[in-house]
Order: sequence, then structure tokens, then C-alpha cells
Amino acid sequence: MASSGIVYASFDRFPAPKGAAVHIRAFAEALGAAFGPVDLVAIGDAPGIPTPALSNAVTYHPLGARGKDLVAQALTFRAHLGAWWHGRPRAKVVHVRSIFEGYPIAQRKASLTDALVYEVNGLPSIELKYHHPDVADDAELMRKLVTQEDVCLQAADLLVTPSAVTAEYLVSRGADPQRLRVIPNGVDLDVFRYAPPRAPEPGRPLRLLYSGTMTSWQGVHHALDACRLLLRDLPVVLTLVGPLRKHTRRALLDRCGDLLLQGAVELLEPLPQEELARLHHACDVVLVPLPANDRNCLQGCCPLKLLEAMATGTPVVASDLPVVRALAEDTEVLRVRPGSAKAIAEAVKALLAHPIQGAALSAAARARVERDFPWGRAQEALVNAYADDLGIARASTRSNTAASASA
Repeated sequence: MASSGIVYASFDRFPAPKGAAVHIRAFAEALGAAFGPVDLVAIGDAPGIPTPALSNAVTYHPLGARGKDLVAQALTFRAHLGAWWHGRPRAKVVHVRSIFEGYPIAQRKASLTDALVYEVNGLPSIELKYHHPDVADDAELMRKLVTQEDVCLQAADLLVTPSAVTAEYLVSRGADPQRLRVIPNGVDLDVFRYAPPRAPEPGRPLRLLYSGTMTSWQGVHHALDACRLLLRDLPVVLTLVGPLRKHTRRALLDRCGDLLLQGAVELLEPLPQEELARLHHACDVVLVPLPANDRNCLQGCCPLKLLEAMATGTPVVASDLPVVRALAEDTEVLRVRPGSAKAIAEAVKALLAHPIQGAALSAAARARVERDFPWGRAQEALVNAYADDLGIARASTRSNTAASASA
């Protein structure tokens, strides 16, 4: 049976107001424009979020992922993916983002596809304990996760990751560096438009912004502790934007404590990108307080929230980690010692005392993103990897060849 099209499968909710969904759409659209039909398969039924308009080359297939825990949800999604695949022609390429959809495909790669692309943004053997602390001591589950990750790494014809730190870790796990491509995340520059930093106004509280997962591995507790320190000297409002799961809500509320009663902290659910960009412009400093842990330093990451903040022009205070240094020079963001609320507070005070420094950081950060991190550059790099490393012919090339043959 002849191979047909690209399947982009992801155990992520789509659409959703988070970086993964933005990334998925950007890559699926790029592949569709370059190579023809793409079937996008992801977790659907996101409440209250309309499916974005996709190009004619991308067909979205929402699948269910029900269950009381992550394992049950993954098994349900795998079952639905198998049912969706039944009777379909062999795919030219299957592109996966995790082991939850990737492992069963890697096991049956020979019968399902000509080529497998494994896009590694994170590995559950490292990240799962931060989302579900009760699994950290489950040695059997961790062994299965590592085994399934290794199967996907070995079966993939192309490995894509957004971070050089992640790439180095994958090589240490046995990945072939010749099949590995680093493609950093991008920013929609038309959504995250630039504006100079806000001018200070007498009596107005200093507004800080933290967006992302409300967990310790992202450093939200360091942002809260820095807010407490700053409140000793000036009025501050810290806005936290991101999802709050039931098991993390109580811990976060306890951590906020009296800050909520004082009006020094406000909690917002995830926002559409346009609203998030406007919120950046309404704040004085964005905090990216990533701690030094195995998720950020061993596995690596490419924090999209850092790039989006740099694009908007709001000055950024970020942890001085390799994953941050790969995206921003010290002339573009104010880098501070990881894990130190005091260092964050002192950096914020320095920006407040020296607005010229903030303006310089703002302009340089926007210029860096425009040069190195527009989504178009990431999309082009992915398309080139498909063409150069997998030998997939672009749709325009196939059309020209067909026209020449019929002439």
C-alpha cells in the first residue's frame, strides 16, 4: 500500500491556552504547507476554547483521554488512537511528541509509517514526579517509562528538541547525534507586540508577572518569596497566570497565605495569547525563576514564556541557567542566581531604580527575538529537517515534477 501524508500525533490538549498547543499548531501548519496533507491527532474537548481555524492542509482529529490518573488517560488515548488508525493507509511520516502516543507507534513502526519523528520537549521519567509526586517512589513505573523512552529514541529516524541541553541529555541516553536536530521554540510577533517598559507613576504599585505551571519545578514559590521581600519596601502586586490542578491549588494557596488577603497576589486562569500579551504590557517586570533541578538542568527545556516576555518588551528577571543563557544574553534579560528570592527582589529593585537599564534590556530583548526566535524560523528549520534528513519532497517540488512529466 502506498504511503500517504503526515500524521502529527500528540498526547496534549489542543486547542489550549498553553505553550504546547501553540507549538503544535505552528509545526502542523508548517508541515502541511510544505508537504501536503497533515492529520493532527490530539486530546480534544477543551472546555470553552474554540478550535482555531487551520489551513486546508491540516485536518484535526480530537480524541478522548479519560481516566482518574495519567496512566489511565494515556491508555485511553492510545486505544482511541488505535481505533482511529484502523484501516488507514500507511503514513509517509508519523510525528510524535511523547511516549504516550509514540511508544505503540514505535513498536509497530514497520507497518505504520516510512519514517518516525520523535519531538522531545520533556521526558516523563524526569518530569512526572513534579506533576505527580506520589509516583516518584514507584520503581516499576519509572523503569517502564525509561524503557519506553529508549524504544522511541532508538526507533526514531529524526529526533527534534528545542534545547541544546536536552539534546546533550538525549545523546547521553544513547540517541544518535546524527539524527538529532535542535529547533528552539518561536514567538508569534504579531500577537506578542512590542511596547517600551511602563513609565513609573507615583503611588502605583509595582506589577510583577509570572505565567506558567504553578509548581516548584517552575519556581513559582521563588516568585512569591520575592514578592514578600519587596513588600517590605514598596507596594507590589504579583499576578500568577496558569493552570491550577486540584492537588496543587491548596499547596499554592497555603504558600500565598496573607499575600492574597493583602491584595499583593492575584491568581488568573490561563489566558488566550492576545490577552496574555496585553497583560505583559500592563506589568513592570516578568519573572522566570526556574530553579536548578534535573528538569531544567539535566533534561533541559526551552521556556516559551521567556521568549514571549522578551518579545513584548517588558523587562525580564530570569534564572541564570544554561537553558536561559541559550536564549538571552545578560544585555537582554537580567539574569540572577537560581533559587534565590533575594536575588530576584534585588534585581527588581535595580530595574525600578534604573529605568534606563530596563529600557535597554527591553529593546535588546525584542531585537533578539525578532532575529532568532520568530515561529517562521522554527517552522523553516523543521521543514528543512524533513526534507534534508528524511528526504521528504516538498509539495511544490512534487507539483513541478508532475507537471514536467505530463508536458
